[in-house]
Amino acid sequence: MKAANTFPTLLEAFFIDRLMRQRQVSPHTLASYRDTFRLLLQYAQRQLGKAPSALPLPDLDTPFLGAFLDHLEQERDNSARSRNVRLAAIHSFFRYVALHAPEHSALAQRVLAMPSKRYQRRPIDFLAPTEVAALLAAPNLDTWIGRRDRALLLLAVQTGLRASELLGLRCHNFVLGPSAHVQCQGKGRKVRNTPLRKETATVLRNWFQEHHGQPSRPAFPTTSGGALSHDGLQYLLNKHLAVACRQCASLSGKRVTPHVLRHTLAMNLLHRGVDRSVIALWLGHESIETTSIYLHADMQLKEAALAKTPATDAHARRYRPDDHLLTFLRSL
Repeated sequence: MKAANTFPTLLEAFFIDRLMRQRQVSPHTLASYRDTFRLLLQYAQRQLGKAPSALPLPDLDTPFLGAFLDHLEQERDNSARSRNVRLAAIHSFFRYVALHAPEHSALAQRVLAMPSKRYQRRPIDFLAPTEVAALLAAPNLDTWIGRRDRALLLLAVQTGLRASELLGLRCHNFVLGPSAHVQCQGKGRKVRNTPLRKETATVLRNWFQEHHGQPSRPAFPTTSGGALSHDGLQYLLNKHLAVACRQCASLSGKRVTPHVLRHTLAMNLLHRGVDRSVIALWLGHESIETTSIYLHADMQLKEAALAKTPATDAHARRYRPDDHLLTFLRSL
């Protein structure tokens, strides 16, 4: 076997040549792929007793990869969707292997034939207007962190930006004069501008005047001046959710994530009669079909549609029990 076609060199070339140079993937995609292979190599070291740099590619056959994916679900408590994300990263690597190491093409074809796991799709979660109001009222505006969190939560609820888009915002991404808007780079490196309400622009203007951030600095920094992490964003959301639950009982037991705030904005637009194509454009969806999930979750639209249908002629009849002997026989 050529040295260039060993597993370590193939994996390094996959990250450097395919992902970073050719495809120029986003830092979030790169981090997701990196974490997948870190988990895989750590699992292989425990199960096979081989150092990652000494692991031969044939060891990563379908039975072993299947056991790894089961390990993610059963021992690391990953969902089926998370499992599928890890499998997608593995598939991407083996497509690279099939092209650059044809001696492993049979192995690559077996791995690429591994299917994604099906899972139950539940209606999306979103917040009612009273719940949104309680959440926005939760931060303590007497503190610097409280004012930062209020500005961040208000922006998330009003724009529906993804968590990665919120965390990637810099001070220069905001235009707070006439036609106030925020510019972000979303999936597929698509740059879009999202308009801001006057009250949101006012809160943001006051916030930027307070923390005096340089144009290239994070718009919502930590106390040390760095950018918030995904865990940090979820932590502050959970902290204010606990306070909001005292004022709004319906929030109790709800798991609110930044994506739930994104869904909330989409449902609000839908209830206001905004066309689905405009909602897809606003949220940065690749296809208008993605926006159909909000139609499935909207009971108000379904009830309005039901009200337009004619009622069925179904008269209620008085219940008459069957003969006790027949009832007894049916119970056997």
